Amino acid sequence: MGILDFVKKAFSNSGASTDSAETSAENCFEEIIEATRLEAVQKYQHFWSVKLSELSVYQEQIASLSANEKVDLLLYCIYEIHKWQSRSGSYSTNNPGYHRNVIQYLILQSILRAKLSLSDEQIVSLAAYFLNYKRYSWPSLLHWPLGYFLIQVERNTKGKVISEKVKATLLTLKAELEKKEYSNFEKERTKYLSKVDGLLSTGEEKEEVKPVYFLGKDKFSDYANPIIKLRPQKELPHWYSLLVHAQKAAGGKPTQKYLKEGQGLVTVLGADTFKEVVLDWFKFIIHLKENELVHTYTHAGQTYTHTTYDLLSSPNVDAIKGLVWLCASLTDRTALATIAGLAERAYRKIPGKGPAAAAVGNACLYTLYQSEGLEGISHLSRLKLRIRQSSTQNLIEKYLQEAAKEQGISVHEIEDLAVDQYGLEEGHIEYELENFKAVLEIAGVGKTELKWFKPDGSSQKSVPSAVKEKQPVALKQIKETAKQIEVTLSAQRDRLDRMFKAERVFTWQYFQQYYVSHGLLSYLTKRLIWIFEKDGVSQNVFFFNNAWRTSELTIAEAGPETMVRLWHPAMATISEIEAWRRFLVEHQILQPFKQAYREVYLLTDAEVNTRVYSNRMAAHLLKQHQFNSLAKIRGWKYALMGAYDDGRYNEAASCHIPDYNLLAEYWVNEVNADDAFNDTGIWNYIATDQLRFVNTQTNQVVELISVPKVVFSEVMRDVDLFVGVCTVGNDPTWQDSGGVPAYRDYWQAYSFGDLSEVAKTRKEILTQLLPRLKVAKVAEIKDKFLVVKGKLRTYKIHLGSTNILMEPNDQYLCIVPDRSKKDVTGTIFLPFEGDNGLSVILSKALLLADDDKITDSTITSQIKRF
Repeated sequence: MGILDFVKKAFSNSGASTDSAETSAENCFEEIIEATRLEAVQKYQHFWSVKLSELSVYQEQIASLSANEKVDLLLYCIYEIHKWQSRSGSYSTNNPGYHRNVIQYLILQSILRAKLSLSDEQIVSLAAYFLNYKRYSWPSLLHWPLGYFLIQVERNTKGKVISEKVKATLLTLKAELEKKEYSNFEKERTKYLSKVDGLLSTGEEKEEVKPVYFLGKDKFSDYANPIIKLRPQKELPHWYSLLVHAQKAAGGKPTQKYLKEGQGLVTVLGADTFKEVVLDWFKFIIHLKENELVHTYTHAGQTYTHTTYDLLSSPNVDAIKGLVWLCASLTDRTALATIAGLAERAYRKIPGKGPAAAAVGNACLYTLYQSEGLEGISHLSRLKLRIRQSSTQNLIEKYLQEAAKEQGISVHEIEDLAVDQYGLEEGHIEYELENFKAVLEIAGVGKTELKWFKPDGSSQKSVPSAVKEKQPVALKQIKETAKQIEVTLSAQRDRLDRMFKAERVFTWQYFQQYYVSHGLLSYLTKRLIWIFEKDGVSQNVFFFNNAWRTSELTIAEAGPETMVRLWHPAMATISEIEAWRRFLVEHQILQPFKQAYREVYLLTDAEVNTRVYSNRMAAHLLKQHQFNSLAKIRGWKYALMGAYDDGRYNEAASCHIPDYNLLAEYWVNEVNADDAFNDTGIWNYIATDQLRFVNTQTNQVVELISVPKVVFSEVMRDVDLFVGVCTVGNDPTWQDSGGVPAYRDYWQAYSFGDLSEVAKTRKEILTQLLPRLKVAKVAEIKDKFLVVKGKLRTYKIHLGSTNILMEPNDQYLCIVPDRSKKDVTGTIFLPFEGDNGLSVILSKALLLADDDKITDSTITSQIKRF
């Protein structure tokens, strides 16, 4: 009786004694495992880092065993691990039993990776032990090195018809793998099921090329697999080969071998065919909603449920990642825009998981970087502003830096070069279709209009029916171009807004080529104030009436020696700022972002005294999740603080300013009061502390007086925005809903306290707007408030928090803005993009001016309460 029979008897629980040969084999294996354990303990500090191949015992005693002895050792390890699991032994790293268990599992993996000569009986026995192992002590069959076992079966049955007993074993294994309890191991299970199906068909007569489809069970497979089946018969073998190749995608980047083989398959299929189908699949995913799964289980007589969300199954994530990698050869605008859209969808967070499919998103970034030309780089530049995960932003920045290095220019310059003009001239494109003229023009940041004209030049209200019928492809392309222009223009607006933190000075030729004469960027450039400097003399200019002019409309001279940079009010006099503001209002010019009306933050005496830090934005209570989201939108890095780590994981939001080798740090602390954290253990609130700057080259704190004025102002503006938007003082329901009792005095002080710089700008705008508003006769600005005299009471709307006090007793009035209603500032001219706080103030003013017509009982009950 050999060790094989010994293990069989052990699993049968027969209790029979073994003979001397069995005992000898058992002792021999025990000695080998113990010697391996002792050497590993001496060699490795951490037992989980053991590598058998580095141990002399393994090389001298285990690797040299005969094939049958290795199989016997393999079965012995199965039995011993089974005993360990059954006893629920201690997993302490100091426990010799745990050490032996680790060694036995490593031996098990190592032997299964080696080339073994297995009989049908040994294959059947191994499979049976794996199944018994799972049944009695192990949480899942998939915790076994099942992949290595199936490779052994494949090796030992290659070129042969599988015997009936091996086939029966494989069918039993397949049935076990198909059970619902393995749904959390979808990727592994799908791969093993595919391997088992392949083994079951070995030696049988079958089609020349076996059909291959997406393996995952999700909505994408339900959509994509029928498309494959309906492709022309001559294409099918090539699609099957492509999917087999795509399903091999592994790692963060493709190997050159993977790309070369994949491109060969694409060429055989046809690049246009590949693009047509694959881009359709990508667009389906872009618009795909997460799948919600409700899980129910019973424990100790109680039934529990929890909900999970997923976008794509694990097997399909790998396959789609592989297909994305193969798109690097696609250079047309639509393909790259689709891949960029897929990246955004893949990084969008879903509940309980984070990014929906980060591996797919990373593949998209790689493909955009690898694509020919600069179109892909343009999308990376846009995605850098759109995607908030720090790791993703770092990856995008890495690709941009590598691309810039390849071109021998800076990241700023390669982003300039990569901005597509989309065929625009002076903000519009003209098309001729079926004797009709279509004019696509920019109507605003993120907005385009498509106008149609008849052959006689008169306007056509809708798309001509002849164009719909005869030019559907061209019409679709025009609409896609319009969408891309809208997305790109918004991204470039944000990039220019962040230029204030960059030390950029342009030559006249560069400025003309990449900003003024650029079909798309010129729409933004000509709505901003610039500084022209020549021979030490500078002029602040704006493009007006087809020329660069000063605020007094004097034409500014410029030439090859002129240097250009973006104007910032922190470097201007008060009279210059006022002149530009009058200019914009007088000529009804809408700037793409706040420039002339931009808030300015200059160093205060208190900050000069504190030298290396500012407390100007300290001691505020913010909603942490809202702060985290806004900080990332503004290009800051921050990690949520949780109760599980006592709030010490991350204590500052930081903004890297590479052009000046500076890192701005805004320090915050968790608010540990009344268990103020959510269900996932994240603190609801944070308290703000000091702002400081660190030199990234020396890691030394920088004196505030040494920080460039514009940089200091821009960083402080960001921080003021964080406070102004995220403070609990803005929440009209916070105090009434409980809040944090210890901070109720803060809510009152902020809600009706001094105005921030943002609120001061809002006050200036309201002063100019008020005479033209419907409420002008019953409203006036007094100190920190817009005072509105209604029919029933008089109301004071705070210009910062937008909260309301009612006269005569300063009673608080809680009104929660209805975000679904139309922005009332939409018909009012503003010299910069709409201020949400300003919109809230105006909507409240319009409502309260006619307070006798209010029907909402939650509001009227407060108004009538004296």
